[in-house]
Amino acid sequence: MDGLEDLRDFQNDVADLSIFRARRRIKKKNYRVRFNPLQSLSDKEFKLRYRFSKENMSRIIEIIRPDIQGDTRGGSIPVELQVMAVIRYWGRHEIQEDNADIHGMSQQTLSRLSRKVATALASKSSRYIKMPSNISEETNAIRKFEAICGLQEITGAIDCTHIKIRRVGGDVGQYHVNRKGHYSINTQVVCDADMKICDIVCHWRGSTHDARIYRESSIKRRFEEQEFIGRLIGDSGYPCTPHLITPVLRPRTEAERQFNQRHIQTRNIIEKCFGVWKQRFRILLEVMRGSYDNIKTTIIACAVLHNLAIILNEEQDTTSLQSTDEEMDTSIISDDNVAQITRDIYIQNDTLITT
Repeated sequence: MDGLEDLRDFQNDVADLSIFRARRRIKKKNYRVRFNPLQSLSDKEFKLRYRFSKENMSRIIEIIRPDIQGDTRGGSIPVELQVMAVIRYWGRHEIQEDNADIHGMSQQTLSRLSRKVATALASKSSRYIKMPSNISEETNAIRKFEAICGLQEITGAIDCTHIKIRRVGGDVGQYHVNRKGHYSINTQVVCDADMKICDIVCHWRGSTHDARIYRESSIKRRFEEQEFIGRLIGDSGYPCTPHLITPVLRPRTEAERQFNQRHIQTRNIIEKCFGVWKQRFRILLEVMRGSYDNIKTTIIACAVLHNLAIILNEEQDTTSLQSTDEEMDTSIISDDNVAQITRDIYIQNDTLITT
């Protein structure tokens, strides 16, 4: 009997030891402390850090809320905090780890959320990035361009800007180097007189010329198919066509010189658009990192946010805008005869209207 009791005691001790070891293996989860910037910051502080007012940020969150699923696990991150953390990262381009610490999450989590929020915003691009869809909308766009300095029949201003990316290796790396020696994505944008982005193409490598991007873009085909009644206005890096008005390369008459001056003033709206867009989301000013596809998605997402800022009447401080001189294409495309005749007629008609 004593031997049987000793055996039972030994078995109980082994069971107790197993339970003790199992408990030691279970580590207590320590959740990071998180705060709600909408409640913790003043209106001025919030706008400075998150690029939008509290009211407009809440509207943006509601627009993409159905596409942002919060974790159901313990310590889940609310949808509001997910969106705000990502927009702050894009706007201020802080060190990702520091931004993550501010919002009580890991750097890996913020990186994952950046991809998710970018995808959600980019999926709304067809709603917020679009050319005029009817005569009334285009007529309104033409009137606003005409109000700048009187140029007629201008539907949009077109130009390209380079978004820097990290070094691309392999045999194709050289094709991503632009004329400034930076690795980049050459991004074509059409904007209206309100600096709203109406069309964007952001998949061409940095060495690609602006004229080629336009030649192979859908916006060129849409104008050629007479989907619009107006024209585009662009710099001398583009070919002069019946649907794209460029400056006169060597003006000889006073009418041509006046046209070039008014052309510059009108086309300057696209340079302002680039300045405001990149100042609002400074990630576009610095070298963007990540996969090529994720960079393109982020560019589209920032374009959607830029348009939302205009739609929501979000004020933008333009006193500290950086110069966009580096965006201007200094190469010149020679005009063909048909396009030159078309532009000459345009200048004559414009001169008759303004005199």
